[in-house]
This record gives sequence, structure tokens and C-alpha cells, in this order.
Amino acid sequence: MQRVKWIVAMMLLVGNLLYADSAKEIDRGANEALKQFNREVKGAMAFVQNDVKALLIFPSIVKAGIGIGGEYGEGVLRINGKSKYYYSTASASVGLQFGVQEKSMIIAFMTQRALEQFLDSDGWEIGVDGSVALVDLGGGKSITSKTINEPIVAFVFGNKGLMYNLTIEGSKFSKIAR
Repeated sequence: MQRVKWIVAMMLLVGNLLYADSAKEIDRGANEALKQFNREVKGAMAFVQNDVKALLIFPSIVKAGIGIGGEYGEGVLRINGKSKYYYSTASASVGLQFGVQEKSMIIAFMTQRALEQFLDSDGWEIGVDGSVALVDLGGGKSITSKTINEPIVAFVFGNKGLMYNLTIEGSKFSKIAR
């Protein structure tokens, strides 16, 4: 089962390497993702400017599958608002699935320690190398450092807004050259 997941992930990776985005394209997409985040989450920009040590922004993560699936995306790590490093994310899954979905993801590092552990890793996997809390801001709650008390949090959204009830467990992040 694990072997099948990695085969699918590698197929997605090879396919996406043929169509890899440039740093400029990733940055442009990250800017758009941040604009959408600001429109949809009350208090988002103040949160980003005042409470976050770094943001890992994936403007487009594509998931595809027919029984066996995988997802892949490229993003940028921004520290103090500046693009520092570029990353890919990939994961594979087996089960009832059919079709293609696209989503954006923003991961906020709330503590310097969490950021340093991420930077010091050589391929970082959610659930293995660290945990990430998926933020649910239902009921019109706004985001502040008082509503977020985890060292690493993630926001996932698509064309219809912030997404809930999904898993990001098993997503692996690797530094890429751009």
C-alpha cells in the first residue's frame, strides 16, 4: 500500500517537473492567494503582519485520482514578507476517489522554534516531522493570536472559500530550486 502511494506521488512529481513554475510565477500566485485569504478571513492581514513568523504559501495544489490519487503543488516560504525559499508539496492516497480538484494552502508558522525545525529538515512531512492544525473559522470568527494557539496552522481554500473537513496529514514538503 505504501509503495503504491509513493509510485503515484513520483508519477505526479515527474509530470509536474515538466511544467514547473518559475519563482516569478509562484510569487505572483502567492500574492493572489494572500488577497483571497484577506477577503475571506476576517482579520487575516493584521494576523499575518503581527502574529506570524513565516508563511508557506501554495497558490495551487492539484489533486487527481481514479482509485489511486495524488496531489502536487509548488509554493514559497515568506519570512518578514520576503520570498526566501521555494517548496513543493506532494502526497498520495488510495481509496474511493475520481476526478481533479484544485486548492490553495497557507501554512503559518507561529513560533520561531516551529519555523527553525521546518527549515532544518530535509523533507518535512505533516504528522511525522510535525503537526499542523487545520484552522476552522466558522461562525464569522476573526483570526487573531488569541484564536490561534498552535505553533503551526494551515488554511486551505478553493474557489468557494475556506475549506473544512479535509486532511492534510501525510503531505510532504521539499525545498526546490527556483
